Amino acid sequence: MNAEDDIARVKRQEAELVLPVFDEAVAFEIGSAIRGRALAEGLSLVVDIRSWDRQLFFAATPGTSADNAEWVRRKVNSVRRFQRASYRLVLERGEAPFSVQSGADPADYVIAGGGFPIRVTGAGIVGALTISGLPGRSDHGVAVDALCDHLGKARADYALAEVAN
Repeated sequence: MNAEDDIARVKRQEAELVLPVFDEAVAFEIGSAIRGRALAEGLSLVVDIRSWDRQLFFAATPGTSADNAEWVRRKVNSVRRFQRASYRLVLERGEAPFSVQSGADPADYVIAGGGFPIRVTGAGIVGALTISGLPGRSDHGVAVDALCDHLGKARADYALAEVAN
């Protein structure tokens, strides 16, 4: 797949992985599932789930650091400002920091995969599900997998193609 195909797939993820409801219980369910997967697979990651006014779930697995929480903060800011998955920003713009002219200070915003908008039917984007600790494409994939699982959708229908290293 090329970048255009990946962008189209991420746009589809954003449009179709929509929650019927989002509250503390949903955040806990999704977050706990991600944490459980991370522990079972030995993934070092931080998961943060929030509405725009407050954090609803946070967990860190072994091997993470305060840096991961800082990456989460910056990814959340990028999702909120640009209203799209932070990995879509990578695909559209590359991973270079935002320019001074953009007004998106690199101290507060980052172009890196792992932040995914939480969209609720009839309400639009109300928050973010953010992962940090793996390569950006993989952070993004963990978030998408969790939303697929929660919504009862097949992961394979939404997954990005594997890339050779």
